[in-house]
Amino acid sequence: MTFCIGIQVREGIIALADTRIVRGSERLNKRKLAEFQHANQSLFTMTSGLRSVRDKTLVYCEEVLEQTTEPCSRLYQFVNLFGQQLRRVRDEDGPSLGATGHAFNLHAIIGGCLTDDEVAQLFYIYPEGNWVEAAADTPYFIIGRTYYGRPILDRLLTYETSLTSALTLALLAFDATRTSVTDVDYPIDVAVIASGSRQPVFKRFSEAELAQTTHWWTQTLTNAITSIPMNWAEGLLPPSPGAPPQGTAPNSFPSPNPLPGPNNDPNSNWQ
Repeated sequence: MTFCIGIQVREGIIALADTRIVRGSERLNKRKLAEFQHANQSLFTMTSGLRSVRDKTLVYCEEVLEQTTEPCSRLYQFVNLFGQQLRRVRDEDGPSLGATGHAFNLHAIIGGCLTDDEVAQLFYIYPEGNWVEAAADTPYFIIGRTYYGRPILDRLLTYETSLTSALTLALLAFDATRTSVTDVDYPIDVAVIASGSRQPVFKRFSEAELAQTTHWWTQTLTNAITSIPMNWAEGLLPPSPGAPPQGTAPNSFPSPNPLPGPNNDPNSNWQ
């Protein structure tokens, strides 16, 4: 399966994708977050679904762009082209896939900032080739394993969230998904387009590189569970040894150490 997430906040865009592919008993790593070069500009694509459909669609896009005299100057124009070529692949391969019991399936997230775009844009493309754009009230898209990462995003992510916090939430959404399934895993690929920039910055992270951060998160959750007020459960549970009387809540909550990141850890891998 797949986990890919794109987030758009006021300060920029975050993209994160796992690399795990499971085929029967085989476990492989394949890039799902890809850089696409067009007219000396860079954008990114992330896809979930049939790899063959994804590869053929991108090849067709490259072919059309090589033959045109007018490059795409707005990202939505490239997204339109992607949708057109996706429908072309559907017309060509859909019947044969259906005959063998395979549904035509490809979801995509495309982000970037082309010549005439005022700011970086983020789009979600459906298997039918139509699309929607991220907005202030819908600041993120997930494709692939979508269920496990949504709760923390819906609770904490808004359009006004900082770019650093958006990257943190993308990682935690991936971590929640990876914890619950076996077909999403490291390494992960990350792309960042900061406000005022037109070029994505790409970096790959291994599990070892992020072990300190994910361990901190697990420990923080553990501490929160042990200190959460439980007066609502009075009469349901026996008192724990050494616990304060039921019906009382702790006066304060422990403050966890800061999450490693670019603002507070000179040795951080977030760069």
